[in-house]
Amino acid sequence: MARMTAARAAVEILKREGVSNAFGVPGAAINPFYAALKASGGINHTLARHVEGASHMAEGYTRTHPGNIGVCIGTSGPAGTDMITGLYSAIGDSIPILCITGQAPTAVIHKEDFQAVDIASIAKPVAKMAVTVLEAAQVPGVFQQAFHLMRSGRPGPVLIDLPIDVQLTEIEFDPETYEPLPVYKPAATRAQIEKAIGLLNAAERPLIVAGGGVINADAAELLVEFAELTGTPVVPTLMGWGLLPDDHELNAGMVGLQTSHRYGNATFLESDFVLGIGNRWANRHTGKLDVYTDGRKFVHVDVEPTQIGKIFAPDYGIASDAKAALELFVEVAKELKAAGKLPDRSAWAASAQERKASLQRRTHFDDIPIKPQRVYEEMNKAFGPETRYVSTIGLSQIAGAQMLHVFKPRHWINCGQAGPLGWTIPAALGVAKADPEAQVVALSGDYDFQFMIEELAVGAQHKIPYVHVLVNNSYLGLIRQAQRAFDIDFQVNLEFENINSPELGVYGVDHVKVAEGLGCKAIRVTDPAELGAAFEQAKKLAQEYQVPVVVEAILERITNISMSTTNDISNVVEFEEIATEPEHAPTSIKTLKV
Repeated sequence: MARMTAARAAVEILKREGVSNAFGVPGAAINPFYAALKASGGINHTLARHVEGASHMAEGYTRTHPGNIGVCIGTSGPAGTDMITGLYSAIGDSIPILCITGQAPTAVIHKEDFQAVDIASIAKPVAKMAVTVLEAAQVPGVFQQAFHLMRSGRPGPVLIDLPIDVQLTEIEFDPETYEPLPVYKPAATRAQIEKAIGLLNAAERPLIVAGGGVINADAAELLVEFAELTGTPVVPTLMGWGLLPDDHELNAGMVGLQTSHRYGNATFLESDFVLGIGNRWANRHTGKLDVYTDGRKFVHVDVEPTQIGKIFAPDYGIASDAKAALELFVEVAKELKAAGKLPDRSAWAASAQERKASLQRRTHFDDIPIKPQRVYEEMNKAFGPETRYVSTIGLSQIAGAQMLHVFKPRHWINCGQAGPLGWTIPAALGVAKADPEAQVVALSGDYDFQFMIEELAVGAQHKIPYVHVLVNNSYLGLIRQAQRAFDIDFQVNLEFENINSPELGVYGVDHVKVAEGLGCKAIRVTDPAELGAAFEQAKKLAQEYQVPVVVEAILERITNISMSTTNDISNVVEFEEIATEPEHAPTSIKTLKV
């Protein structure tokens, strides 16, 4: 048997579980693990500037390719607590990441030793497992169980806390005979699928609502195949965006209070049956449940049994991995089609496309300062279907989801449930690290951008190029818009006259200087006619210098983006002009039908 430190055993297990990249910040209590990482080789490490940043890099890395599991590393004191936001973000969106923390020696954990904190207890509410390993011989089993849990059922994050003496203790461990544990995922039965299809076939105007669980299960192709077999229009959720291309004839558009399309909401409100697969009925998707559910039957398929009935009781529920369910959905649908027993849905699907051609938002404005809608129009022109977009929260993300186009799974990488400010920069770095050949484009408002702006230096140091579109109105725009209900505009304005950059007027922070000071390239745009050229230049600079490139668009101070003010998907307020002529929305998926 081979003898090695428990830290070395942990590193060997990481490699055998498929880990090739890690993100983190070394510290005294985790240094034995870092020593093992260096001695073993085979795992590329990216040094973050902030440990929360490392956790979001791990998230971006996981979200980019099926099977990826991002790893973030730090000490268990302030580094561990910094990672809690990453764990929360990951568990909310069913994203497996592994946080490894270094703890004080076992003998002094409860003696208020320097940077000793019960990180496992802190992390438990936002992790599938959080454990401090007190016996070195248990380290291999704990890591094996961690990967099993992260991949099984509803995916999610795990935290493993390793006291420094545990890391240094030698144990017997044979890496050559190590095997990952089998992954458990519930699977639908044929009888369940036949019943669900029976309910779908009995409907006149059915829809499929497809969520992030379909992407997690790597089942997008099966989802599209089933939709095409049955002729059923598909509503992707924000986390499922890209499951089928935006220009697919069965893509009905997104539904919701904020990140939705006018035509998507209109089609949903005409439906009489909804098959939800791998979705969680998020409140910003459904809004008021009485409006959302009125006149409709629901079937819900989810990998986590306790999700079924959590928000509202469906007419039928199936606990199943999305891929396992969709394989049977396709099998049964093929048999029914061959027997001529599938209804003709062509008129219903065509009506959804009619709405897509007639219910559009205006994007083309020539105003100076720039209206944000024009930024997304120019992004549609500049960045093609292979682009991986990364965003988190705010009016920038909401408007982007309303106006950008996504054509492939994992090409809209968005923090959905938690929405922490600052997520976008580190997540984009994780995405670019996972797919170095991709065109990665991040989208932030100025406040999100400022929260973890130091992580740009990580991209400069480690040569991780991507393009970051920064829409700057020097406001907490989403909160300002929400404050309208209280008739206030309080503590949300970020403007000030920067004594070092008077040319900015009241726009405050000079993001160009900051980005350049962190080793990156940056371009400021004040005229909408110059956006296209700026995006092209940014792509070239990123390629030439292999660093993040920021394109800052100076926006008008106040724009109210379309959303419901009454928590009702039937009452979304269009604060700005809608498209009434084709030239108002030149990059819309369908040419506006007047």
